[in-house]
Amino acid sequence: MTSPPGASPPPVPVPSPADRLRVAWADRARTDYRFVSPWLNVLLIVVTCGIYGLYLFYQLVRRSRDHNRRRLELLDAATTFAWDESYRRGLTDELRPGFERIAGQLQVLRAMTTEFRDPAIWLVLALIANGIAQIVAFILLDQDLVEHERAEHAVEVELAAIFERLGQPLAPTDSQQPKGRNGYVGRVVATVATCGIYTLWWWVDQQRDGDAHYAANWPWEDALAQAVGNLQSAG
Repeated sequence: MTSPPGASPPPVPVPSPADRLRVAWADRARTDYRFVSPWLNVLLIVVTCGIYGLYLFYQLVRRSRDHNRRRLELLDAATTFAWDESYRRGLTDELRPGFERIAGQLQVLRAMTTEFRDPAIWLVLALIANGIAQIVAFILLDQDLVEHERAEHAVEVELAAIFERLGQPLAPTDSQQPKGRNGYVGRVVATVATCGIYTLWWWVDQQRDGDAHYAANWPWEDALAQAVGNLQSAG
């Protein structure tokens, strides 16, 4: 059905923060890809003379980019929902400092989604400069993971305090020691000294580090989605 001539188009529905959160929560089946057998993947790289490595490399860059975007959307939606709920209850002045701290960390996460991490472009670079492109990308991906983990953990801590004040305590965030950066110089030296053999371990670490990070996120995400659902039902 079309609008009559001269009529304004119907407004596009704007999803609510709760709907945005649920979509981002459900989308992790697509974005948070986990490698079941890291060493088998490395063996396939060797057996295929590096051809399978191009596919694996593309997936490593893609999942990092997509995960970062999804987590930003989920945390931003949860923050907006909590702010609206705080406003409804007259708690905005009390909780404002926490929201302001969250805003700073969300800006860090938002900036990361605009950086040069397009998997297709990195695949082209790998075809042009095979080996070198992978090493550069491994360093950048590790730096991304460390920065991303610290920023989102800070947001989770603040959101946990806010949701507790709203009557919906969240499961504790993962209290394990934050991931530190890899020793990049040492890894590059080891790669050169072993004529590239050390990169096999580096490939495995790239897969496992992301796997561990994503799995650690999921219980807290589940608790967050449940808390939002409970507050909606109560409201």
